[in-house]
Amino acid sequence: MASLTAIPLEASRGNKPPIKRHHTARYYVHRVKGSLTTRVSKVICSIFLTLLLIAGIISFVLWLSLRPHRPRFYVQSFSFTALTQETGFQNAEITFDVTDRNPNQNVGIYYDAMEGTVYYKEKPIGSTPLLFSFYQPPKNTTTVHGVLNGSSLTVNDQLWPQFMADRAAGKVGFRLELTAAIHFKISTWDSKRHRMHASCELGVGIDGQILPVFKDKKCSIYFD
Repeated sequence: MASLTAIPLEASRGNKPPIKRHHTARYYVHRVKGSLTTRVSKVICSIFLTLLLIAGIISFVLWLSLRPHRPRFYVQSFSFTALTQETGFQNAEITFDVTDRNPNQNVGIYYDAMEGTVYYKEKPIGSTPLLFSFYQPPKNTTTVHGVLNGSSLTVNDQLWPQFMADRAAGKVGFRLELTAAIHFKISTWDSKRHRMHASCELGVGIDGQILPVFKDKKCSIYFD
């Protein structure tokens, strides 16, 4: 009897080539449409991001050029001539000059009436009105002149010995504070009002005149 030889199943089926799938025209149209949509979306996003970046740069440049800067105050002179008197504070008088600089290129500053107060050891010894309401153009410097005497200067017998003790040490320290409500103006836009304080630390010598180290010293600015 002839022997039977086992034929592998794969051999019995034969080596059939893989079946090639043919896509329909609708499939290729869908693929092309999807690709175009993706490219258009990327182009639109790129344009939008570019415009957003340009707008951000322009806004930043405008903000730098139009951002209001605080005014700058510098003490030019300050004198308390009564310190040269050994007999007392009769006819005492304080005079001072301060420059007010608007550093802005395109921003003006409106001031309400300005007032000046002199402090000694953080106690007010005199106050006086300085300027009426005024407008300060950009890049402008205004000189503020003040005089305190008579009823506007409250120096008494208790303070005088302290003045003389500081004078003997070579310096009498004072603080000059200028206050005013201000608001900024850019073209037709006005900001809200701010209460400004310019605080100027200074000292005078035995002759009652401002010491050189304090002349042209910048005053600190704060708002409330």
